[in-house]
Amino acid sequence: MDYTLLSSPLQGFTDFRFRNAQNKIFGGIDTFYSPYIRLNGKLVIKPSYERDLLPENNLGLEVIPQIITNDANEFLFVAKYVQELGYKELNWNLGCPYPMVTKCGMGSGLISNPERIYAILNKVHSESDIIVSMKMRLGYDTTEEILDVLPILDTYPIKNIAIHARIGKQLYKGGVHLDAFQQCIDNTRHKLYYNGDIKSVEKFQEMQQRFPMIDHWMIGRGLISDPFLPTMIRSNSAEYPENRMEMFSKFHDTLYEIYSESLSGSTHILLKMYHLWEYFSTTFSNPHKVLKQIKKAQSIRNYEAAVAAIFKNEK
Repeated sequence: MDYTLLSSPLQGFTDFRFRNAQNKIFGGIDTFYSPYIRLNGKLVIKPSYERDLLPENNLGLEVIPQIITNDANEFLFVAKYVQELGYKELNWNLGCPYPMVTKCGMGSGLISNPERIYAILNKVHSESDIIVSMKMRLGYDTTEEILDVLPILDTYPIKNIAIHARIGKQLYKGGVHLDAFQQCIDNTRHKLYYNGDIKSVEKFQEMQQRFPMIDHWMIGRGLISDPFLPTMIRSNSAEYPENRMEMFSKFHDTLYEIYSESLSGSTHILLKMYHLWEYFSTTFSNPHKVLKQIKKAQSIRNYEAAVAAIFKNEK
């Protein structure tokens, strides 16, 4: 069965710099979703959002912009903006689990409010020709919340619904709810994408067998931890290339260089790289030791020395 691999948007990680580096060095992703645009009541696009979506910063990539909002006017404003950049689709985030978002009634915190979802979709589809797709969780408190929303979505020409098979309260803890995801398949006419815990070739194959009707698979944290994963899935092999560390080192150096140019001050650079290493470290033979080495590096010089030692010791 043919399938499509998608990069799930992760705020603070999968910006255009990451997308370009991953695509150039590893490849394997068909479509990248950009981290969400959040307006906070002001109809102004921040420069960081603009840079992330500029066509010249995403050459050769298929990118779908994303918005997080509970306001139809914000949705329409962003829809017009991305259309001016040449995008035809806008993905609506009803999946973010973090309290700073959900307590404002956005992300997965909006799933329990079907009336608000209906009102927003109604206005957007009445006043814009933007193609709307969804990124959701199963709910915030329970996996049943989404079942009250799916009938509403079925009344609109939603392109697809990507579902992360957890509830918001879980954040990224605990297991995915596969039976609840199957319930979604059984209760919507829309095309569903699967998202959640695809971190290995074996797990991907397991999910394929469980849901043979799904042909779009979204990889989130697994892509940051292991940028080899998409091409390994495509080759149907869990074997890494012989020059694995050489490629990973090139990927790291590319990101390190572009973030060093775009971020001001060593503190910001080191913090950015530390957050990346929280994921990178998991693919090394001793993740705890690797992350400890990175965390101990309190200067650029020490960081570069630590990284060099990590890659040398892993060979």
